[in-house]
Amino acid sequence: MAGPHNLALLLKANPFFAGLGDDAIEAIAVLCVSRHLDPGETLFLKGDPGDALYAVRRGRIRIATGSSSGRRLTLNLLGPGDVFGEVALLDGRPRTADAVAVEPTDLYTVLRRDFFNLLEKRPSVAIRIIELLCERIRWMSGQMEERALLPLETRLAHRLVALSEDYGCELHVSQEELAIFVGASRESVNRQLQDWRRRGWVELGRNRIRVLHPSCLYRSHANDGSIATHDPV
Repeated sequence: MAGPHNLALLLKANPFFAGLGDDAIEAIAVLCVSRHLDPGETLFLKGDPGDALYAVRRGRIRIATGSSSGRRLTLNLLGPGDVFGEVALLDGRPRTADAVAVEPTDLYTVLRRDFFNLLEKRPSVAIRIIELLCERIRWMSGQMEERALLPLETRLAHRLVALSEDYGCELHVSQEELAIFVGASRESVNRQLQDWRRRGWVELGRNRIRVLHPSCLYRSHANDGSIATHDPV
């Protein structure tokens, strides 16, 4: 189990916590406890109580939701240094999605009651939390625009570039998962990936995609004039 000092080092490298200052980071680190998840193990389900904030130390967490018909939608993939669960943590209402470990994953956890005690003592931390929520709203707005307006080629290129920046060029993700991630059929995603494979931009394997030339994919979606980010109003 990592001690508070090791956790503080992780938090200082995280964009969210970095601006809080050493004293606040040390105070948060003291509150954290460690938790391990095996591949496929559920951290929480939609509707579960929102009683904790999480930070990924090692591994990956898939945030997903689904319908009564069994269709699954991946909302996000989170890796080392990512913080999540803050919405339910702050309002105390049920979780709005599922969180499941993709691979062996180690987490740091802060319980809601402990975190609120800290916010009362340190208003600067509360202000940073508000800024984080605003960043998430902007991100969600961009995701909605992307799904509604951009062609599949652009959406898929955008997603592969973003994933490769977060996890490296070797992506352990199936085409079916990627299709859910970009809101398209597996067949359409496969056709586009095969085209990029023939161009030498990607390599395809079983539940694996290797991005060989991210710059080509970047140009593929950056040159699309329809890409633009708008602040929510």
